[in-house]
Amino acid sequence: MLQPKRTKFRKAMKGRVKGVAYAGSSISFGDFALQAQEGGWITSRQIEAARMAIMRHVKRVGKLYIRIFPDKPITKKPLETRMGSGKGGVEFYVAVVKPGRVMFEIEGVPVDMAKEAFRLAGHKLPLSTKFMARSNDL
Repeated sequence: MLQPKRTKFRKAMKGRVKGVAYAGSSISFGDFALQAQEGGWITSRQIEAARMAIMRHVKRVGKLYIRIFPDKPITKKPLETRMGSGKGGVEFYVAVVKPGRVMFEIEGVPVDMAKEAFRLAGHKLPLSTKFMARSNDL
């Protein structure tokens, strides 16, 4: 699963997902893409589940680009712990996704295969997604 090799700070504040994505909102590498329609957190496990669903459907043909990386540490305190005594330990990492962000891109596969692969991957993610195709006028 994806996680950073090292971070500047061990624990991060919660933050808010506000606004829309301008950077990373267009197709850069592949021919087809999966774009987020709403904001939220995507865990490294969800990214890996979506990646496996895509690669299983396309039978490892073509090239898949993952455009998001989980670099935000999420902490949790143990169950039945009293209030106080500091912040909990790091449990997992998430990628913060804004609406409009392109999360996955694929090339070298037909359009119907890419559309079905991204539909299967969208079911593994906690937010609504949209299929995109590169416009031919570039």
